[in-house]
Amino acid sequence: MSRVVVTGIGVVTPIGSDLETVWSNLVEGRSGVGRITRFDTSTFPTRIAAEVHGFDPLDHMDRKTARHTSRYCQLAVAAARLALLHADLDPTGLDAGEVGAVICTGVGGLDEIERNHQAMAERGIRGLSPFAIPMMATDSAAGLVAMQTGAVGPNYGVVSACASSAHGIGEAAALIARGEATAMLAGGAEACITPLATGMFCRIRAMSERNDEPERACRPWDLERDGFVMGEGAAVLVLEALDFALGRGATPLAEVAACGASADGHHVTAPHPEGLGAERAMRQGLARAGISPEEVQYVNAHGTSTRLGDLAETRAIRRVFGEHAPRLLVSSTKSVHGHLLGAAGALEAAICIMAIEHGQVPPTINLDHQDPECDLDFVPWTARPARVDVAISNSFGFGGHNATLVLRRPEC
Repeated sequence: MSRVVVTGIGVVTPIGSDLETVWSNLVEGRSGVGRITRFDTSTFPTRIAAEVHGFDPLDHMDRKTARHTSRYCQLAVAAARLALLHADLDPTGLDAGEVGAVICTGVGGLDEIERNHQAMAERGIRGLSPFAIPMMATDSAAGLVAMQTGAVGPNYGVVSACASSAHGIGEAAALIARGEATAMLAGGAEACITPLATGMFCRIRAMSERNDEPERACRPWDLERDGFVMGEGAAVLVLEALDFALGRGATPLAEVAACGASADGHHVTAPHPEGLGAERAMRQGLARAGISPEEVQYVNAHGTSTRLGDLAETRAIRRVFGEHAPRLLVSSTKSVHGHLLGAAGALEAAICIMAIEHGQVPPTINLDHQDPECDLDFVPWTARPARVDVAISNSFGFGGHNATLVLRRPEC
């Protein structure tokens, strides 16, 4: 079995589209949350989100492709190209099939579903775009990334709500470990700051309604938390077999040690109140990696700022890490960049890798009055210098899907 390392990272996020800017905003706690600008929110209980501003798909693809491609796919291609550039890897320079792509989403092209439904209501079937199906489909980002980059090896998407891209990274790493690919693009993209998605999340009372203070709305583990803040964007990692990476002179940024996966089997939206599924995913990931809980320094928590979710995750972390739990540094960077849904796992894995690289743990902002039931060190407000040799990233999704990625400093 091959060891799998990360050699490149590409991101397009509400807090920047280059690694230096993203890291600076994270450690300085500069929020990417603001008023929604895409549509009129005057009748919505929630009027805030973490939007990607200034994104031009023509910087990453030709005009014809952009015209027939949904926003989530455009973001995915941009992040994939940036990741390949960072890794200095050109898939077309290798044998066909050596490099593949697992690009995930939780929702897909919801914007295109809304647009085409409106067009059909107004003009009948002739109002529908002949590209509507590929623009909305959840597999389209993976296919388009292959077309645009030449990564024509194993190619598919994984859909598990907000755990999608974390599961996707685990799947891509497993393909390399089994020798079925030499390198993989792995990550996720999401773009559902739309009237329908916003309205549906409002109806289940899942999102924050702190509209007058957008930057302070996402407040994981705070007594005044009132729901998550939706974000959009994409994050893609370049994964390679360690021997291949070293052979071509690449610098490993981190090793993907393992992925743990489980189901709550409890409720369609609410987590298990004791976090039993989350606990199983963390234990499984650590066991597969051969890493003891005491070896972990940092947990990038799912930490969405919901009352039930934050408490369940805290309880799960306490059970998994036992006496080591108080020494862990745990933060939710969603407090800064919002919740990228199906792309969250990939972005937060990238952040774990940057924490390993920079020797610093990004903070949880807006944690003014910590819930006494959430009693871990959540790195409130200020980034913390720390040597991080092992980090885990938790991603949990509606339906009870749980994924834990275990990432460690590369030993080459």
